[in-house]
Amino acid sequence: MTTEEERTRPKAANAGRALAGRLSWGLADQAASSLSNFAVGIYVARSLGVTAFGVFSLAWVTYGVVLNVSRGLATDPLMVRFSGVPDAAWRGAVARSSGAALGVGAALGAACLVVGVGVGGRVGPAFACLGVVLPGLLLQDAWRFAFFAAGAGRKAFVNDLVWGVALVPALVVAARAGSVAAFVLAWGGSAAVAAVCGCFQSGIRPRPTGAREWLRAHRDLGYRYLVENVSNSGASQLRAYGLGAIVGVGAVGVIRGAELLLGPFLAVLMGLSLVTVAEAARVLRRAPHRLGPFCLLLGGGQAVAALLWGGALLLVPDRLGAFVLGGVWSSAAELIVPVTLGVAGAGLGTGAAAGLRALGAARRSLRAQLLASACYLGGGLGGAVAAGTVGSAWGVAAATACGSAVWWLHLRTALREHRQNPIPEVRTS
Repeated sequence: MTTEEERTRPKAANAGRALAGRLSWGLADQAASSLSNFAVGIYVARSLGVTAFGVFSLAWVTYGVVLNVSRGLATDPLMVRFSGVPDAAWRGAVARSSGAALGVGAALGAACLVVGVGVGGRVGPAFACLGVVLPGLLLQDAWRFAFFAAGAGRKAFVNDLVWGVALVPALVVAARAGSVAAFVLAWGGSAAVAAVCGCFQSGIRPRPTGAREWLRAHRDLGYRYLVENVSNSGASQLRAYGLGAIVGVGAVGVIRGAELLLGPFLAVLMGLSLVTVAEAARVLRRAPHRLGPFCLLLGGGQAVAALLWGGALLLVPDRLGAFVLGGVWSSAAELIVPVTLGVAGAGLGTGAAAGLRALGAARRSLRAQLLASACYLGGGLGGAVAAGTVGSAWGVAAATACGSAVWWLHLRTALREHRQNPIPEVRTS
């Protein structure tokens, strides 16, 4: 072995261990987060029945849209441009980005509160309570991304663990109240406890007054990521609303129940998503030629894992399924195959999405997401018209396969453009 090889091998081994450590903390953190969300979903499904679970699911997907607004404007640019930078630069960026997330939560929370009061009925109180808890929910999510940008996944895990611990007594109180609104308050209120904890963990106070500066400095990425993220979660929300109008609110609960069965795998998928953009950005800086294989390994691995998990779900006895989901199980079990295929298709596409984010190719990632979202919405609602709830699930499965192909075509083109012009679009300061 030459002297150069002797020096290189330990460095490669250390880099591999560091990568494995960051990925492990990402998985652990998402496991804690998803376990909390899974517990809330199961609690509502078992306690309140299919219709109330459908109402809760409508509030849930609305939160997903707002969350993606916050991520597009605040935390996605942070992950792309402030992963692995000096501590002083990271701290200043986190103060401004968390302030932006808090501002988004306050503004859209007020809108949800007004809509909830105006709508009334079964849905209104859930939306009004969602508006109250949105600032805390978004700030807690901002801390998670900030910690992963710094490579401190352990702190994100601890923060989600605090949320889970605070959720336990909150759920007990909500169960006594016996309403969807109470469960929304329990879920969001416990997140606010974790958000406050994040301030102490980081030693940083969010700066809402710096939100405008943050948005202006990163508008080239932020506004494109905003449209990209909202088109993704917005398509899911419109599908839920459309499914409720075409088939009934109970159908929304059935779809959500089937997705809950994929919860443990989705925890892995989302846990990896917390670190993959930062890791892809590191690969791009250190060895640009390895970005394509890295993304393929990432997406392919997630797709295979989804198929294995879905296959295992098919072996679950009806008695066990009914114990977990109550009356939702019988309908949700019929959707395991199409929902699994949909998640596998989405997992394959996330590998390409991470590569496009790392390249800073916001224009291409926006186009890919808009096309994928259009496929998702068309497949979900078209299937619902043709064959109800089952048709909607199969339509989404076909749509995610098409969307994944779109993502990979755009990544291939972006990689070719990067090789021809290797000046990255991302800034690190």
